[in-house]
Amino acid sequence: MNSPDTPKNAPPARAVLIVGAGDATGGAIARRFAAEGYHVVAVRRSAEALQPLIQDIQAAGGRAEGWACDARKEEQVVALFERIEREIGPLEVMVFNIGANVRFSITETTERVYRKVWEMAALSGFLVGREAARVMQPRAKGSIFFTGATASMRGSNGFCAFAGAKFALRALAQSMARELGPKGIHVAHLVIDGAIDTAFIADNFPERYATKSEGGILDPDAIAASYWALHQQPRNAWTHELDLRPWSETW
Repeated sequence: MNSPDTPKNAPPARAVLIVGAGDATGGAIARRFAAEGYHVVAVRRSAEALQPLIQDIQAAGGRAEGWACDARKEEQVVALFERIEREIGPLEVMVFNIGANVRFSITETTERVYRKVWEMAALSGFLVGREAARVMQPRAKGSIFFTGATASMRGSNGFCAFAGAKFALRALAQSMARELGPKGIHVAHLVIDGAIDTAFIADNFPERYATKSEGGILDPDAIAASYWALHQQPRNAWTHELDLRPWSETW
């Protein structure tokens, strides 16, 4: 059903879930889908951190909720999907956008660090991917998108934990695509390869950020446009893996 503020005779909302709705890519994806008429459910571990995004979407005339959920916890993930289906409407799109990018040398990578990164970027991807599949399969439609990184494709110096987790997420996406594609569900993995226009990049990599005017760093809104385009693809021409990078990135 719809949320309490929805008119009684309104059709069920088309719901999109953004897991890891941060200030850059995740927020931009949420805004784009809201602008296209979707009811956004944005999720982070802190609901309070989501309020600026939710207010922006609502101020623009969109519908959005900001809920707290630790995607590493199975019981919280199961409850999240049940709540969406009960309070918002049928889930049509799930975007997994948790990063967990850290850098340590192999000798300084503790068991705690490796496990935490794996839980954030791999285990949580499995949990939300599984629950999305469970609610979408009976309807034989839906899109499940996983955000990858350069580390999804190659392990670089200092990124053993991050690359291990992102490799696992990519493998998950491949397996899910092969299983769910015949059932009408589009599963895609997006490799975001390069610096994104964020305050972190501006503060810590000023030389890289200076190339923004030349298109040298990724624009979150441009990234979001690609997620929307993937969701619009017909079943006879689905993309499974898409890589996005600025012209200046070496690859």
